[in-house]
Amino acid sequence: MDKQEKIKVLTDLIAINSVNGNEVAVAKYLATFLAKYGILSKVDCFGDNRANLVAEFGEHKTQQVFCLTGHQDTVAVADKSQWHSNPFQAKITGDRLYGRGSADMKSGLAAEAIVLAELAEQKKTIPGVLKLVATAGEEFGTPGAYRLAKQGLIDDVQAMIVGEPTDGQIVYAHAGTINYQIKSYGKAVHSSAPEAGINAISGLVAYINAEPKLFADDPGDSDLGKVKHSITIVKGGSQINIIPDQAELFGNIRPTPAFSNEKVIAVIKDQLAIINQQTKFKLEFSLLHNFYPVKTDPQTDFVQQSAAISASHFPCQPIKLTTINGATDASVFVERNPQIKTIVLGPAAWKNAHQIDEYTTISSFLAMTNIYQEIVQNYFKTENK
Repeated sequence: MDKQEKIKVLTDLIAINSVNGNEVAVAKYLATFLAKYGILSKVDCFGDNRANLVAEFGEHKTQQVFCLTGHQDTVAVADKSQWHSNPFQAKITGDRLYGRGSADMKSGLAAEAIVLAELAEQKKTIPGVLKLVATAGEEFGTPGAYRLAKQGLIDDVQAMIVGEPTDGQIVYAHAGTINYQIKSYGKAVHSSAPEAGINAISGLVAYINAEPKLFADDPGDSDLGKVKHSITIVKGGSQINIIPDQAELFGNIRPTPAFSNEKVIAVIKDQLAIINQQTKFKLEFSLLHNFYPVKTDPQTDFVQQSAAISASHFPCQPIKLTTINGATDASVFVERNPQIKTIVLGPAAWKNAHQIDEYTTISSFLAMTNIYQEIVQNYFKTENK
């Protein structure tokens, strides 16, 4: 494929409005694109305009299975008038290519699909299996990744690249994510006699006051540091002269391998039990999202060789092994298959994601198509057969 053909794949993807919940058009486009190179895909439709795509390339002569994965959805465009161009029509200015999803992560996804196409076009052989897995709904709830995991389609994967934007840097670990809700129940009375009621907001305050110290025993992870935790939404009351009988809060926590998801949840539940036993308040915990941390030993050949390959294509910038606190679909995949060696590696930069005038760079996108291909071919040459 020449440069313009590769750029067209990316601009075509940006032209598809795949704001979370509308991924089927992307999946069908990718299936049609890959079919031109003799690669068969499965488009698995579910829900309202949702779909995952799985494509495979290789000879199935060894047990090696490598996965390139990315999500097809984007975040919403809150106000198109703030953009300097149509967010669903790619605009190229110099080396920058603007459009919703250009960074997060249609450039990475396009580059991954191009790898399979070019391997087929060049009649390259893969002794095992190279999978392309394109997911639905990563930006909220990861229903596509959960569906794929439940179907067992990740069970045989040994190594994986998640094509999120990293500007060529190698992310070998990222935190998990827990989103939770706490409901507080009280007794409503007129505000002229508050002693006759139970203020549900005060119940939340009891938890809010305890929350900063809940994770004091966290030893910290050698790579990801200590658990990050925040209370992010508080709601309660409906009328200014009524003691509220219901209130709720929402929190977000970033677990690590050193302080696991299970331990985080247990600590919160234990604190609520203490409040419920020792006070008149009734607090109730609900788990909304539970994504696991991802961590691959940075000294493994897979990580080290991937870094060397990326560095060879980004000679003007240092390539580092790094970590992030954000989560990816890999959280779901490694929960199902903890043995997957995983890195996050893609074009552009994470800081451009979800922004007004989101952009990627054409140079990093084109470089990534070569980087992915070299990493894949190197993996099948060097890893145990």
